[in-house]
Formats: sequence, structure tokens, C-alpha cells
Amino acid sequence: MEASFYTGAELFQQLGLPDSPAEMDHFIREHRPLPAGQLLCDAAFWDEHQAQFLREGMARDAVWVGAIEELNRALSA
Repeated sequence: MEASFYTGAELFQQLGLPDSPAEMDHFIREHRPLPAGQLLCDAAFWDEHQAQFLREGMARDAVWVGAIEELNRALSA
């Protein structure tokens, strides 16, 4: 059975990033804030595949939207 939505840790795993709470907090502290008006998927710290996954996740894959939006909020703060 497929999950109805994914967590932030699962998003980090999918992006190939360390996914412990401490590592996720470090990533967010290291990369925030995003410049005003910049889309999460256009941030300079993603590689091509990560950016494409984020772009497609927001456009087509409802199970990832919540986790992606949560990361976007954390990086925009």
C-alpha cells in the first residue's frame, strides 16, 4: 500500500540528503532564507535531478506536495 503523503524525512531521503532530525535542521539553517520570490526548485543548492523532482512533485504528485511545501516554508522563514 502506498503512503497517502510523505514526511520531511522521506523527502530528504528521496533527494539523497541526510535525513536525521539534526541533519535536516542543519540543512535548513545552512540554506535559508530563500531569496524573496524564488521558487524552491530554482534554489542554487539543488542539483538538476533534485530540482526536477521538486518541480514535478509540486506539479503532478500530490503525495509529495505536503512535504515539499513544508520544506519551502522552513527555507523561506
